Amino acid sequence: MKHYLVLAAFALALAAPAQAQQLKATQVPAAVVAAFKQKFPQVKEVKWEKEGDKYEAGFEQGNVEMSALLSASGELLETESEMAPSQLPAAVRAKLASSYKSYKVTEAAKIVSASTGATTYEAEVLKSGKKMDLLFDANGQEVKK
Repeated sequence: MKHYLVLAAFALALAAPAQAQQLKATQVPAAVVAAFKQKFPQVKEVKWEKEGDKYEAGFEQGNVEMSALLSASGELLETESEMAPSQLPAAVRAKLASSYKSYKVTEAAKIVSASTGATTYEAEVLKSGKKMDLLFDANGQEVKK
């Protein structure tokens, strides 16, 4: 269940107006499946979603819930790895404690851009039943809500 929440948060963060659509592997373009298998050959179980014109593969690697976002041509765009909120960088935790002190951090993830190698950190926060996804760089600077 937690995996689906991470995928939903990922979908909202990347394509707010778009709705993620669950797909069977046979509905995913062959180039996308082939590129995924090349990058992650050890992964056996994959849950596919379509987000606008992109495809997201949800899977587990080791004991870590992950997802990979790929273009329709099979280009890997980014990966996301679930992490405990306590594993967020200290600067991100400090920013959350100061700017979002009345919020509870319910989930966290590390997002790495395949093209630039840039890393951002996602924190899902909850206040009065309202969830919000926040993105930060490693220095605790908010990059996107």
